[in-house]
Amino acid sequence: MVRLLTYNIRRGGSGREDALQAVIRACDPDIVVFQEATDPKVIAALAYGAGMPFHAARPRLSLGFMSRIPIAGYSWHRPRVSRHAFLEIVPKDLPVRLFGVHLSAVFAALTERRRMLELRALVSAIHREQRGFHVVAGDFNTLAPGEIFDIRSLPRRVRATLWLSGGRVRWRTIRLMLDAGYADVFRALNPTDAGLTLPTPTPQVRLDYVFVPSADLSRVTRCEVVRDSPSRDASDHFPLLAELSL
Repeated sequence: MVRLLTYNIRRGGSGREDALQAVIRACDPDIVVFQEATDPKVIAALAYGAGMPFHAARPRLSLGFMSRIPIAGYSWHRPRVSRHAFLEIVPKDLPVRLFGVHLSAVFAALTERRRMLELRALVSAIHREQRGFHVVAGDFNTLAPGEIFDIRSLPRRVRATLWLSGGRVRWRTIRLMLDAGYADVFRALNPTDAGLTLPTPTPQVRLDYVFVPSADLSRVTRCEVVRDSPSRDASDHFPLLAELSL
């Protein structure tokens, strides 16, 4: 069993290392995939504190990771259309590959189209190269089909952006993943839990996801939003924890 944590640590995490460490230790993960991990020193400090000897992050790149499981290789891939590079992680001697994702932010019709372009580029690359069990996880910055979204709960500047883009967004990025043959793991395992991950003081939207090929859904035995109190001070996102049976 491998415990995977995906966690947006907000603006590099500098100055909040102790709070982030408390969240991570409580989750007891084997591998952590970070978003907004733009400060390699922070990731190195978190890895040292968690006893995870394998880690990597780069300045100006959002995706980073740390792991107690030996890693055979990792690489960042940045399609021309993507704002952030995707991160591919290959655990040593385990039949799984991990892909970290951080799609473009901002709630607007234009950025939703950009997210679709970014994700389509990643899915195409995976399907060309990857045939076995794999996990796609991270901050998708979009809503799943059919989920309720109260625009009135958003900050004024976000409502203004929505208004300028026509007042509504057709949320199609997650549908693209589902149509590509992936299962939304959290929703499949928690059909009645809203799974809201942002913002931590008063969660309003679910932006963080774990996907696996639909045929491999049974390999994921658990997927939950970590809402324990330490995480409210560490970042504006709650992390998402999944258990993979390998």
